[in-house]
Amino acid sequence: MASKINVTVNGSEHSFKEKTTPAEIIQSLGVPYTAGASVCIVKKRKEEEKTQTKEFVLQTNKGPLVIELKDPSSISSQIWIEKYETLAPLPILMESSDAISFGPFETKYDFVRGNKRYRKYDIVFSAGGFDTSKTTLIFSKRDHYAEYGTPEDGVFATLIAGRTNLEKIDKGDVIESITPYVEKKAAYGDGYCTTDLSVPLEDGDRLITVAEIEMSPHSPQGTETFFAIIKDGTYRIDSTANAFRSDDTLQGEPCEYENFEPRKIGAVCLRTAGTGRGRAYISTADRASSLLHSVVGHVVSGMELAYFAKPDDKFTVETAPPRLLLLGHDVKESKSLLDALGIKMKVDGFDGDDNVIVAQSPATTIEILREGAVTVTAVPKSKLIEVEFYYDDAPKSVEFFRHSIDLKTQPVGSLPVSMVYDETYIFKAEKQAERYKEIMPENTPKTDVKAFDIGITNQSAKRMGYIGVRLADETMFGPTGEKFEATNIIGRVLNPDNLKNIEEGDVIYIKEINARQTDNAGSEDETEDENEAGGEE
Repeated sequence: MASKINVTVNGSEHSFKEKTTPAEIIQSLGVPYTAGASVCIVKKRKEEEKTQTKEFVLQTNKGPLVIELKDPSSISSQIWIEKYETLAPLPILMESSDAISFGPFETKYDFVRGNKRYRKYDIVFSAGGFDTSKTTLIFSKRDHYAEYGTPEDGVFATLIAGRTNLEKIDKGDVIESITPYVEKKAAYGDGYCTTDLSVPLEDGDRLITVAEIEMSPHSPQGTETFFAIIKDGTYRIDSTANAFRSDDTLQGEPCEYENFEPRKIGAVCLRTAGTGRGRAYISTADRASSLLHSVVGHVVSGMELAYFAKPDDKFTVETAPPRLLLLGHDVKESKSLLDALGIKMKVDGFDGDDNVIVAQSPATTIEILREGAVTVTAVPKSKLIEVEFYYDDAPKSVEFFRHSIDLKTQPVGSLPVSMVYDETYIFKAEKQAERYKEIMPENTPKTDVKAFDIGITNQSAKRMGYIGVRLADETMFGPTGEKFEATNIIGRVLNPDNLKNIEEGDVIYIKEINARQTDNAGSEDETEDENEAGGEE
């Protein structure tokens, strides 16, 4: 009889034949998994294995300071590890514009003389008066040069959270306690993420294929933004740091601040202002509430995927509740879905059989569930224009257009008709994105413009931001009637017959075919410090 192994799959233990692979388990159990995504494999942890934390919480009367050791094996770190339990209470000794020191306390080390450069939030030991029996703990408040009499390794730790609290500390304040911060990650043992579903599993392994996220009822708008980020069923890892994993799919897009609460491990947040606006974060370490990060949900299972994920990984996510987005669907199928959920639907607009929903009110899943009702606007499918975008040839212009008609966050965008003449159709988005976004010349025609190509006027012409389509080839002017050098070609209409009956003042609706998630084009990087400081910079 073939021997069996036990593998825990998404929290439930199952028995399989030896050398069973993730692919076989996914197929046999039918567990949630999106093709091409990573799974997480966590090896059985031996009892004798222990994890040394690098983070410590220094609780002051003005709030916590969280520090992280640079190298636990360094001279200063070893001094810290040996002494921290005996240091508190540790009063403030000196405060200046450059630094704050706490102490004194006794240590023994060989110190180094001479000025050295210290950066903001560096932490060092200092031999007071070059006497290690009067050692102090120094926090650098800004970049400066000083002679502190440090051990040879100099800076041994960095302040990673509580930076606002550091600025509050003054004479008479004290570090009341010092405790190691042990992340839940330590309990996960030896894990890794992989897209190789053929690797054989061993007895005691844990396999995680999906992260389940419970959306916050206090963040209806933010929840919709997050739904748009994970529209293909995955969370993409664009950057990692000690305290977070970020998905930059909608970086740069506006999002509303709604929910102020601590960013505990597993919190899902959106940055709502400043550099990196629109980024989605999953917290992998506890951090304080932030006025820049609105909490939209929490990972309730499958956090291992976030912990062990690497840049360029993506992993499967499921949300509770799932998104209620009716745009692009017909009334009949939407009513069946809503009836099953006990939600009433009212239909405005076109009520014929050949319809498509182009708007819903309330617009958010949370509000629809809360009210138990939704009003949808339907139009004839003849008003739905299907398009294909030229991402490779005109990435920034495509991004501008999709942003201007909200196609980055929903499957159907609206576009008013500005002018119709000589088989030429001119449109102007209601959102005047050209006021704050550039349209540099990109993919401009050289010899001709093909029928059904979509053009957008770039900023070399006065009518920047206008969109146009022609029903015939043209060798002199672009789809918006501008010269070739003022026209960016961004895509093509796939069903041009639907253009033929529209008139000035009408509104058409745009649906992307063969959509792909490349929504972080032109985004700027955000530093780890800005995120881990929680908006305290």
